[in-house]
Amino acid sequence: MIISLFVTVLALLHPAIEITDVQDRPNDAGDGLRIYLAMPESTDDLLSCVIYRKEVDQPDSCWRSVMVELIPIMSEFIVDGYDPDYIIEPGVEYMFRPATITTAGDTLMGGVFVSQVVPRNEYFNTGEISVFVASVLFILLIFYYFGKAQRGRKMYLRPIAGIEAIDEAIGRATEMGKPILYVPGLSTISDVATIASLTILGRVARKVAEYQTTLMVPNCDPIVYTVAVESVKQAYLEAGRPDAFDEDSVFFLTTSQFAFVAGVNGMMMREKPATNFYLGMFWAESLLLAETGSLSGAIQIAGTDAVTQLPFFITTCDYTLIGEELYAASAYLGQEPKQIGALKGQDACKAIVMALVTLWVILSIVSIISGNDSFMFLREMMVFEGAG
Repeated sequence: MIISLFVTVLALLHPAIEITDVQDRPNDAGDGLRIYLAMPESTDDLLSCVIYRKEVDQPDSCWRSVMVELIPIMSEFIVDGYDPDYIIEPGVEYMFRPATITTAGDTLMGGVFVSQVVPRNEYFNTGEISVFVASVLFILLIFYYFGKAQRGRKMYLRPIAGIEAIDEAIGRATEMGKPILYVPGLSTISDVATIASLTILGRVARKVAEYQTTLMVPNCDPIVYTVAVESVKQAYLEAGRPDAFDEDSVFFLTTSQFAFVAGVNGMMMREKPATNFYLGMFWAESLLLAETGSLSGAIQIAGTDAVTQLPFFITTCDYTLIGEELYAASAYLGQEPKQIGALKGQDACKAIVMALVTLWVILSIVSIISGNDSFMFLREMMVFEGAG
């Protein structure tokens, strides 16, 4: 009896946290619920709140602790369903019960709350309207420039020094009577940079076929090697010189990273190519390749989307295609309507984003100086924050 009286007095001194409402979390897949809590006036002696949950039709033995929140809880509600071990199922009715843990280690159980709502999945996330608008605009611009390119309209493409230097580099090798070395990276065919490199290889091989220059294409991946052979063979066919294609110009070395680099470096020092292309995905071997090529006196053009390797290429190569310039190179060289249309559509979208960012910065500066943010309605137009 004394213990029961003590627990009753303790409960009066420290009221337990109660659940006041449970709502479906908007803009989700039906895997989250918002739980609203009624907090005591004083939380100084409270440590945390534990939320227990079970399905309505399950027995009391199925109560499980699914959430622990430290007190004070700063948000208006807490969200149940984030823990992958205690998932929320769409369309299932749940019961909740909070437990309050005091600093003294006591547990005060709150009342059972039966949710009046069930979690339901949404087909459209209203918090991503800006993304939807941007996607539609991007697609429309792409198709618009597709149409212009297919109708034969000439469109301006920003000049990129590394791409414009390709013809010059091939011509230099032809004049000197020396071979051209093309390294399509060390990644697999599933890498986007490798696919872009093989596309550019076809354009380079076509020029090489026209100029009757020797081409060397070492590979470290068997599948990339196979595709490279077909790309070069097709390029010679398009140039009208299928008989000039040398099967040994595209070859496989090894899958070992630094063994491949050693083999390529050996070819540089023996064959003394006049032009070296490093286009694709590279890792720690980038500086070894580019430095050896620089010592051999070759003109070097590199391109990769590996951010960590770009500094090495920039410092040791004559021209470097940075990031997406590698992807744009095939459109520059091939002048294929769909590729040009995609490139122009991307540039138009970037211009729109840059204009919006510039406008946002200007309005923010004016708002800070004037202290009047009444015209900042553009922020609500451009940004829609999703609910938690």
